[in-house]
Amino acid sequence: MLAACGDGAVNPAPPRVTTPAEVPKPLSRITVPVSAPVADLERLVNAQVPKSLLSIDRQEDACIPAAKLTVCLKHKQPCKGEACKAVPCAVGFQKAKIIPSISCRIVGEVTRGPIRLTGKGDVIQLRMPVQADIRAQDVGKIIRQETATAAAEVRATIALGLRRDWQPTARVDIDYNWTQKPGIDILGKRITFAGKADPKLQKVISGLEAELPNHLVQLGLPKLIAGAWEKGFTSVSLNRQNPEVWMRITPQRLGVGGYRIEGDSIILTLGMEAMTETFLGNRPPDPDPIPLPPQAMFTDPSGLRFHLPVVADYAELEPVLEKALRKLASKPIMVPVVGEVNVAFGKPTIYTTAGDRLAIGLPIEAGVGTGALNTKGVVWLTGKPWNAPNSQKVLVQDLQVAGKSADLSGNLLIGVARSPAVTAELETAIAQNFDKDLAKLMVKIHKALADKQVGDFQLSAEVTEVRHGVVTPVGQGLYLPVEAFGRAQLRYRPREAVAASRQTSLATGAAPAP
Repeated sequence: MLAACGDGAVNPAPPRVTTPAEVPKPLSRITVPVSAPVADLERLVNAQVPKSLLSIDRQEDACIPAAKLTVCLKHKQPCKGEACKAVPCAVGFQKAKIIPSISCRIVGEVTRGPIRLTGKGDVIQLRMPVQADIRAQDVGKIIRQETATAAAEVRATIALGLRRDWQPTARVDIDYNWTQKPGIDILGKRITFAGKADPKLQKVISGLEAELPNHLVQLGLPKLIAGAWEKGFTSVSLNRQNPEVWMRITPQRLGVGGYRIEGDSIILTLGMEAMTETFLGNRPPDPDPIPLPPQAMFTDPSGLRFHLPVVADYAELEPVLEKALRKLASKPIMVPVVGEVNVAFGKPTIYTTAGDRLAIGLPIEAGVGTGALNTKGVVWLTGKPWNAPNSQKVLVQDLQVAGKSADLSGNLLIGVARSPAVTAELETAIAQNFDKDLAKLMVKIHKALADKQVGDFQLSAEVTEVRHGVVTPVGQGLYLPVEAFGRAQLRYRPREAVAASRQTSLATGAAPAP
């Protein structure tokens, strides 16, 4: 009776679900320090501030004050020594002008030397040497000309900022002092001109204080930030093959987390909020960029965050299950009620079915008695894949036969599929540990993000933490959602500079410049 049965499906095959994995689209906070050399700002300030700060050309009626003499033969009241200076004179003369004031013409120029910028933390220090060349001409119509040189140092502390429209601001505290006051020795008298030069020099200092923020605009910081924003609408390769994985970035908001001076660089910390999508297969099209929005305020820029689709292909699970079942079939299998049954297994089929379950099709030949293989067919089971949160070990639970058989031969095959030995082997063989898959993928991602040229910017990212979700069967296989966290740096490095650096290194044998 068993031998007469057909060899088709014993019970109906469960419906196949082909829906691909729906990878989440989280809003990531990508913290990116954009650096620019302090030398660039220094060069612009030097180009904007004129070398000649001020000129002096004025007539002084009392270049040398009049000389006066006091001779007192008798004071109006008795006195002695120094006290007599405060007592009026009764006989004699007091403060009589014996030499008149000597006029002169003061001309000259105050020029600056190279402006130097240094800094630490969030404060920029400015130093500007000042040189004064001042001449006293036509001194009392006697001395034609005397020349004096002097030096001053202008000092400033600058605190930078950015308005919501990304235009830079600067709060400047500026001062100066004469390190060598301008002076001339004429007719035995020292004449200093610091007081004459101070008002105009102070005016120059005030002008520099007002214009310095405009010089910062020339640095092109808004353009640099807008370029970083536009280049952020891109797709970055996370894995080239097996499987090909892409992360598409769609910026939403951009904010500033502050700036600092480190060595020779001004580092502006930007916080970008972006939607990060992960794709399997071919490179997705880049999202259309939108104009740079006003500056956003971020209180918690948490760094790089994206999702990884780690998928175990069913085609990789099927050979593992086939090998385990053939080993099991080397001896008779004990089936409840029936007893020992001789069994042979064919190549199994695994796919996703409804209810987030796996459909498992087992081709079975079975027979009772010595050497007997009396009937054959395909028995379909379903099971539930499961893993604990943050665990990479996936188990298959709740194995059930899908549907029922209408004949005895089918019931025998179903009995084999339901036997403790077969169900235990199914659960063990299909159990998937994603450790190796994830480890291989993370190595590739680390390499992909370590040094990535994105337009005119160089992206360097590091993954510091990985979290795992709950496994889900999808059209491609078993999908384990993985969330990665890390840090990222985005440095301005135009393609032309990279090409020139590489060309130089090829010519000289040196390593490319960073």
